[in-house]
Amino acid sequence: MKNILSSLLLFVSVSLFAQVQRPKLVVGIVVDQMKMDYLYRFQNDFSENGFKRLMNEGYTFHNTHYNYFPTSTAPGHSSIYTGTTPAVHGIMGNDWFNRKVQKSIYCTDDDSVSILGVGSEKEGKMSPKNLMATTVTDELRLSTNFQGKVIGVSLKDRGSILPAGHFANWAFWYSDSGNFISSTFYGDALPSWVTEFNDQKHYMKYVNQGWNLLKPAAAYNESLPDDNPHELDLFKHKPVFPYDLKTIFAESGAKIFRTIPQGNDLLEEFAKRAIEKEQLGKDEITDFLTVSFSSTDYAGHDFGTRSMEVQDTYLRLDLTIADFLNYLDKTVGKGNYLVFLTADHAAAETPKFLKEHKYNIDNVETKSIRAAIREFSKNTYGENLLLDYTKNNVFINREILKTKGLDLNTVKQGFKDFLMTQEQVKRVYTEEEILANSGADYFLNAIAKGYDVSQNGDLVVLDKLGYIEGKAKGTEHSAPYTYDTHVPLVFFGWKIKHGETHDKKVITQIAPTVAQKLKITLPNGTESNVLLEVLE
Repeated sequence: MKNILSSLLLFVSVSLFAQVQRPKLVVGIVVDQMKMDYLYRFQNDFSENGFKRLMNEGYTFHNTHYNYFPTSTAPGHSSIYTGTTPAVHGIMGNDWFNRKVQKSIYCTDDDSVSILGVGSEKEGKMSPKNLMATTVTDELRLSTNFQGKVIGVSLKDRGSILPAGHFANWAFWYSDSGNFISSTFYGDALPSWVTEFNDQKHYMKYVNQGWNLLKPAAAYNESLPDDNPHELDLFKHKPVFPYDLKTIFAESGAKIFRTIPQGNDLLEEFAKRAIEKEQLGKDEITDFLTVSFSSTDYAGHDFGTRSMEVQDTYLRLDLTIADFLNYLDKTVGKGNYLVFLTADHAAAETPKFLKEHKYNIDNVETKSIRAAIREFSKNTYGENLLLDYTKNNVFINREILKTKGLDLNTVKQGFKDFLMTQEQVKRVYTEEEILANSGADYFLNAIAKGYDVSQNGDLVVLDKLGYIEGKAKGTEHSAPYTYDTHVPLVFFGWKIKHGETHDKKVITQIAPTVAQKLKITLPNGTESNVLLEVLE
């Protein structure tokens, strides 16, 4: 009898040990345009329960980078969740000129679907069809036989659709109408709870509150003075606190929530409603919620990385994250959910701000570069051979080459030699050089990881450090330099020990790490390099 009992206990213990352990809910948080520096620069003004809680209780990777060019929103979200780079997953930018189809395309455009909800038809004709790789969220759906739910939410369509992947239950994004919408890719009609949330017009309470500094002005000593010369206006209103949101809303409508920090608060409210109504994290089958906070990006573009507006946006986001973590504690339970927080890219300093301090750099207008290439081509070849110049990619019109009997390689070299004479240009790489990349040239390697021969240009231009192609105020991003590649990464919650590392990591390690932690299939395009610090 004793032997039988012992055998039974051994069988039970082995069976329990063999069971796959997973959290009830995974929450992937992406903060659009967040520099790692912000976690340090604003730390004294953060609460104890937002970013500080994540870092004090979770595992912080201080030296995480993007390993490809261009560093922008759609490739960033895609790379986080697929564990690979644009050369493999196919999302080459937010929008880009596609060599194969000879026109510009948007990352999530899909003319075969229609809008669900109230907004313009164009806002809703979106899906993940251009994403070539699977995401970790896709693999969770497959590994749970489609029982685990996946939902993506963001103010941006690309911030919700691409992380949620091909098999998501839903992706929801914000319309200029003030409503969260989706597309028929996901279903025939919006869930009733989404329609109810939209009808309640939650954004109006933020309009009525206005936007003033969260803290006394003296607390913003990490930023430039209010109304500094490097800021753009906010919807034609001078960039000075306080902002009269009632007036701005009356003039410009609900789209203002993309730029103001209250847009992040509105998204958090919607995310909590999604958890409640979709019953995420309520059973033993793991669900996945992807949340992308976008207002930080719009604010950064308009006001620049050193503005009081950006600092205030992050101080408010800190409180939003604190509230969201508290909500997860109460609804899913401490220790039952896994969170990772990162960013889709960082951001450059405003060149004219640095120039004021004697750093010899500047911004360059893209249209000026395009005009200069055309003029060179006409003077050299008697014809404009430039098909397009977009996002540092040069496309040569091969049809005209044929009619004029010109050699493509000769013309490429001519364009390259000309571009190398331009003040902002550091290097120019031909398609052949990119495809022959050995990995020895760090920046060429980054370009190769972001290059698809069927979509990208005949030449790719690498600008010098600090230069920005774009407007003179605010900021931009896309470079392979550390100011655009260095982003935060923190894991928190289920089976995560407190710790930190300063070893260099790359963004494509996140998805395979989450997959390994959940014990599910790896995304199909990933190189499978993982973050051992949160797996051991």
